[in-house]
Amino acid sequence: MNVLTFSGNIGSDAELRATKGGTLVTQFSVAMNSGYGEGKKTTWVRCSLFGKRGESLSPYLVKGQQVVVSGEAAINEWVNKDGETKFSLECKVNDVTLVGGKPAEATTPPARPAKQYAPPPDADQFADEIPF
Repeated sequence: MNVLTFSGNIGSDAELRATKGGTLVTQFSVAMNSGYGEGKKTTWVRCSLFGKRGESLSPYLVKGQQVVVSGEAAINEWVNKDGETKFSLECKVNDVTLVGGKPAEATTPPARPAKQYAPPPDADQFADEIPF
């Protein structure tokens, strides 16, 4: 088995679907960057995560989320409407890790006010008396 491990940012929110056989599959694309400056290049990887793990992770696989993905790689070849041969890199995901915190577009829940400490009402009567 070939294994591809890479990191990048999710390009759009994950889509949860079911196959004709009823198996759940979560699909998402990841932008994998290499190089720097004018030589910087982005390669898109189409990812498929099957089963309950995909179902439970799909709400967290949102646009901009940084992830590390590991799985079986395949190259898909097709001919577009203009007759050009095109290729895509695909990954049948075995493991996905969310990294880098929340994406910039995610909204954060409102902060709860800090709890204020209130001394017991009779605290002043013991201030001058030390029992030892």
